[in-house]
Amino acid sequence: MSRRTRAIGLFAAAGTLGTVLALAAPPATAEPAWRVVASGLNSPRSLTVGADGDIYVAESGKGGSGPCAEHPALGRACLGLTGSITRVDPDGADERVVTRLPSLAGKTEAIGPMDVLVGRHDRYVASIGLGASDKVRGAYGAAGKDLGTLVKGRLDSDAHRAFADVVANEVANNPDRTDIDSNPAGIARSGKGFVVADAGGNAIVRASKHGRFRTVTALPPAAKKADSVPTAIVRGPDDAWYVSELTGFPFTKGASRIWRIEDGTAKVYATGLTNVTDLAFDCDGKLYAVQIAANGLTSGSPGSLVRVRAGASTHPTVLGGLVAPYGIAIDDDTAYVSVRTLSMNGGGQVIEVPLG
Repeated sequence: MSRRTRAIGLFAAAGTLGTVLALAAPPATAEPAWRVVASGLNSPRSLTVGADGDIYVAESGKGGSGPCAEHPALGRACLGLTGSITRVDPDGADERVVTRLPSLAGKTEAIGPMDVLVGRHDRYVASIGLGASDKVRGAYGAAGKDLGTLVKGRLDSDAHRAFADVVANEVANNPDRTDIDSNPAGIARSGKGFVVADAGGNAIVRASKHGRFRTVTALPPAAKKADSVPTAIVRGPDDAWYVSELTGFPFTKGASRIWRIEDGTAKVYATGLTNVTDLAFDCDGKLYAVQIAANGLTSGSPGSLVRVRAGASTHPTVLGGLVAPYGIAIDDDTAYVSVRTLSMNGGGQVIEVPLG
């Protein structure tokens, strides 16, 4: 990652950690009332509604005691098995139902489990981030082999198995034809396989259940030639795919786009957004997006939840003043949003936001 423009592990590189976490502005009174429904999380990222109707959140963890190596975005980063998946109980105790997933952490930020899908019979699939090349992964030896992959397992079991190597696909195919860098972030089911937003590779790829890949599309640079950095992918009510962008450095305000992909062709669906990390549709087909920093990462601004308007460049804010929000899942007329995503030591939370 020679240009420091791609990986989700860029918040520290942008110098925004202290300012973003220091901001905790309460929402305006006209905005919906919200409440914390999960706390004590380590680097919470994307959420999902499981086949059982429960809410699950991927936690990127807090690294560990090593091996340690130089990482292009995290600096000196050490590996540990502190990544996890937590079941969120809005009316009771939350529970880490999967632990001991890979996590890399530097002084200020972690990369690990980025997204999770939970299907029938308590089976799950999770994306494990890396934000670097195969050579960087190799520096962690055998202990780092699952970084940059999709893994699967069962809830309430720490046994997991990597079945799709997104980093190896980047090495073999390099969809955007730039430097080798891979960071599997958002994932979605596609038939018996999965589609993956590779935030490092600037591409959407499809992985079969046997780990075979094909490129769906590579995404072009955003404003000021910053990398696209796709972060989330969701299927719309029209069966097309919708993809969000973080965009790379300098994280320009208003430069993020939402893409609509159909038959492998990507078209811009909405513009004027900023550093978007996740997307979700509600039951009425309305699309919502999370902006981790509403005025751009380098501004140190708080983030927001917005409702995306098709074809528009301005979008109504549902809830502002959020401290480093990242993921969103919607169940009926309620949104669940992960916040304080950069907190590696139990400061992460999930909040519940009524949309009705």
